[in-house]
Amino acid sequence: MAFRAAIFDLDGVLVDSARLHFVAWKRIADELGIAFDEHDNEALKGVDRMGSLDHILALGGMSLDLPAREELAARKNGYYLDALETMSDADILPGATALLACARAAGLSLGVASASRNAVMVLERAGLSNSIDFVADAARVARSKPAPDIFLACAAGLGVVPTACVGFEDAAAGVAAIKAAEMVAIGIGDAAILAEADLVFASTAAVDLDRVLRLAPAPSQV
Repeated sequence: MAFRAAIFDLDGVLVDSARLHFVAWKRIADELGIAFDEHDNEALKGVDRMGSLDHILALGGMSLDLPAREELAARKNGYYLDALETMSDADILPGATALLACARAAGLSLGVASASRNAVMVLERAGLSNSIDFVADAARVARSKPAPDIFLACAAGLGVVPTACVGFEDAAAGVAAIKAAEMVAIGIGDAAILAEADLVFASTAAVDLDRVLRLAPAPSQV
């Protein structure tokens, strides 16, 4: 039985908007007097906005009430949206457009499952909106990655059972979410960090879709 859908994380898999998130979080950390660098930012991959803020506060040993945290999260989003104005198709990761085209040619429905609440805007700015059939909205799921909610929501939106989906992720939390959704997980990045994935490629450009498609589950599993 062949896969029926491919579901992609956005930042770090299809587009390079991770740098914009880092710049925005760095501004927040600097305002709070918390040391925060690219290494610290790795822990935020695949994590939603409030979870990312909580991680940064923990780095600084800070504890804030919910209204204060919500204000900081909103401020960070404002910084990110300002940076997003500079995004274009130049920010599409190498190999991403070809991967989407090949997946489409293989007969797969295409979805995006991103922790970003701005995923639709990012796709529009990058010129990829017409390539995607459904975008799962992080604001509408109960739990963020590593819980499977957003991948399950994307599969439902595409009208495909989870076991007939293959997911692509660059974060360990995202890979864990894909596996929890009972989908095949493809890691993009460091194989040591993405050890739970069924198959790992160093970059989006390195993805061999034929190898991915051979991982499709047996008919009795779909």
